[in-house]
Amino acid sequence: MEEYYQTLVDLITGPVFVLVFPIVLVTMVANYLSQKLFDRLERKTGDTVTIWDDALVKSVRRPLSWLIWVLGIAWAAELLSAQVSTGLGQMIDPVRYIAVVALFTLFLIRFVRECESGFIHKGVDLTTANAIGKLIRISIFITAALTVLQTLGVSVSGILAFGGVGGIAVGFAAKDLLANFFGGLMIFLDRPFAVGDWIRSPDREIEGTVENIGWRLTLIRTFDQRPLYVPNSVFANVALENPSRMRNRRIYETIGLRYADTGKAKAIIDDVRTLLENHEDIDPGRTLIVNLNAFASSSVDFFVYTFTKTSDWVKYHGIKEKIMLQIYAIVESHGAELAFPTSTVHLEPGEAESE
Repeated sequence: MEEYYQTLVDLITGPVFVLVFPIVLVTMVANYLSQKLFDRLERKTGDTVTIWDDALVKSVRRPLSWLIWVLGIAWAAELLSAQVSTGLGQMIDPVRYIAVVALFTLFLIRFVRECESGFIHKGVDLTTANAIGKLIRISIFITAALTVLQTLGVSVSGILAFGGVGGIAVGFAAKDLLANFFGGLMIFLDRPFAVGDWIRSPDREIEGTVENIGWRLTLIRTFDQRPLYVPNSVFANVALENPSRMRNRRIYETIGLRYADTGKAKAIIDDVRTLLENHEDIDPGRTLIVNLNAFASSSVDFFVYTFTKTSDWVKYHGIKEKIMLQIYAIVESHGAELAFPTSTVHLEPGEAESE
């Protein structure tokens, strides 16, 4: 027991403890001061309108705290290895280098993500921001991985050469995966739709609102709230409609008058045309047609062809309802009626008597 206490006393009063304890203390103080500094910086940057300073402060805070500890521990380990002859001293430099690269990579990835969120909050297109952010993060990760491998003594040129030869085999084995990847890349470049758009395909049973565009799948929420996961390669082979990018919505209706009201048709059509030409919800820059169309079997038909200013689906139906009711009021104001399918049976007097 006395030998144990003596060993402990020797360790505490020995040169190793004297060297390591100040390093640990300085590391803790440096970490504490850095956190206090970042508290003040976050309050300062919160008052600015720029995105970059907020993203920089938020992304660098945690990696810097870990970096302080990594450097402090590595420094203490170097002093310990100098006092105690072990084989661990040779591992300190590569481990420290890998840790620094990993923390720097973490900082860059967090910085890109914070910038992406900031630009989206400022109103930048969500699909574009996500695509650029993903490409930058993948580039950072690949660069960091190659740097670490080079540090570990792995031949990067050999890996690249193997990738060139093995890429052919991988391409055949994972052609569907690659097709989906390049399909996602084409979506990001061509931008036929974006997150939040309502899309539909006449070739496939695809219709709904785009919620997420990934590198392999696109998530579409159907109108009955079912999630629909579509491989990105599908969009390269189907026709696609994007009603969310419509400039206007069309009202195209045929209205039938009774044959008994044929004499009033001209005045009714003129009043309907005047109504639409002066309507606040109708786009005057688009085609507007109100004309007699046909003498049908049970009605005298005229048609209404015009476009609303809004492209919103719900607002469009409200406007259409209001216009249809106003057209009906015009027909009634002329003492006319809308036609419906009827048939008239003419009986000869002799036939009526025989019955």
